[in-house]
Amino acid sequence: MTRTRTFQVWMKVVYSDAHLRHVPQAELHGGLMVPPFENPTRVEYVLQRLRDVGWHDWVAPDPWSPEPVLRVHDADFLAFLEHAWEEWTGAGFAGEIIPGNFPARRMRQRCPRFIDGKVGYYALATETAITSGTWEAAQASCASAQTAQQWVARGERAAFALCRPPGHHAARDLYGGYCFLNNAAVAAQQFLDQGASRVAVLDIDFHHGNGTQDIFYERPEVLFASLHGRPEDSFPYFSGYADETGAGLGSGTTFNYPLAPGTAYPRWAEALTQALGEVQRFGAEALVISLGVDTFKEDPISSFRLESKDYLDCGKRLAQAKLPTVFVMEGGYAVEAVGVNVVNVLEGFEQAA
Repeated sequence: MTRTRTFQVWMKVVYSDAHLRHVPQAELHGGLMVPPFENPTRVEYVLQRLRDVGWHDWVAPDPWSPEPVLRVHDADFLAFLEHAWEEWTGAGFAGEIIPGNFPARRMRQRCPRFIDGKVGYYALATETAITSGTWEAAQASCASAQTAQQWVARGERAAFALCRPPGHHAARDLYGGYCFLNNAAVAAQQFLDQGASRVAVLDIDFHHGNGTQDIFYERPEVLFASLHGRPEDSFPYFSGYADETGAGLGSGTTFNYPLAPGTAYPRWAEALTQALGEVQRFGAEALVISLGVDTFKEDPISSFRLESKDYLDCGKRLAQAKLPTVFVMEGGYAVEAVGVNVVNVLEGFEQAA
């Protein structure tokens, strides 16, 4: 059933159809090659739900700007992403790029010259394929986050970057978890570059935002907080413990809230309240939300129990921070519910703003 928006505030939505250039044919899951959980239909369901509720204030992103990206990602890593497909096909490989080896414990952490080795050096998992159009799609996704941040910097209360591929698993020099460029980190960096002294990134995706944490772990000007499935049970498994709190100058600016399988909204919302309290105490001047809705009870690769109605309340709670806010799309793989759940967060935010 469709309905028309009855309130007058319209959050900008930034979207590029260049995401359609990244369409992997399979991923390794449970010992099988299966259709990827992260696929273009996720975006289509969000767009359709926006249409259904009468939300049409969409803009295309401005051209991708590499300068802030180079402040959160390693230059050699970016060069790898840009040229990986050319090197892969030039080496005679016929399929999509999937890593087959990794520099495991006690092996040399040195980037090989041959592309098959490079892929393993820069990848953190095997589920994320690179295709001929991945770099173009990743740039456009990042550009969407950059443009959404610019709208907020120019005075908009909030903006939503409908990013695909997502970004929060992309670390300084690693890709994986369907992510290549860390869109949320780039948006936060842009706030800093424009004069903000303190910025918060709040990750509400089911999976720990290991990449965002890695980028800002030793930086005191960015608070990172993440609500996620505890790493004993959930990808990416090797980060997201509660005792990971930052290091060096960034000590005390990372907050992790690992939660047990089966967590329902009351406990999840309690952790959200705690995280928002830390954002307030930090004195953040802007807020970037890594918006994943794979916390939904029917998500095929997650284990929380949130319901669609809970996302309206989530949005209202996020608005209580009363900060300039950029929403950046991350995960959510129960595709037929993704649109409803994402738009519920945005509508709840707008209703409370």
